[in-house]
Amino acid sequence: MKPQKLLRLVSEMLKNSKKSDRELAGILGVSQPTVSRTRARIEKEYIKTYTIIPDFKKLGYQIMAFTFAKTKKYPGDDKTKEIAQKSKEWVAKRPNVIFGADGEGLGKDLVLISFHKNYSAYAEFMRSFGLDWGSYMDNFESFLVSISSGYKLRDFDLKYLADDI
Repeated sequence: MKPQKLLRLVSEMLKNSKKSDRELAGILGVSQPTVSRTRARIEKEYIKTYTIIPDFKKLGYQIMAFTFAKTKKYPGDDKTKEIAQKSKEWVAKRPNVIFGADGEGLGKDLVLISFHKNYSAYAEFMRSFGLDWGSYMDNFESFLVSISSGYKLRDFDLKYLADDI
């Protein structure tokens, strides 16, 4: 399959990964076996995992938190690998953290995205974060999104990326 059609297949799968190979073949104007072969290739090379995006409110979550932190810099610090491993272990114990990475912006260099059942659960999460990581951080703060109320420009969904590929 040509690269442009391959990307179009990825786009269609982002819109709805439950579409059958036959449906996708009709949309792309290629044969079903071509789609099946290409899907297998895409699944090896491009797709990390299949999942759903649930209605978080119905699952009992009230808060989505974006936590930004500024890590301390130590001259000649050789603990970077040790800290990275410790942070991976910390996040692995917290299934409500859906994303964490270093980055740049707002005077910060770390971001975590997490979901919380209520404000008390969020507060406990932040206490744990502060106790476990406070000595490595200059500061940290969060931006909280109310899942159950408030104005939304767009629902949380990856299907929108399909039109950007």
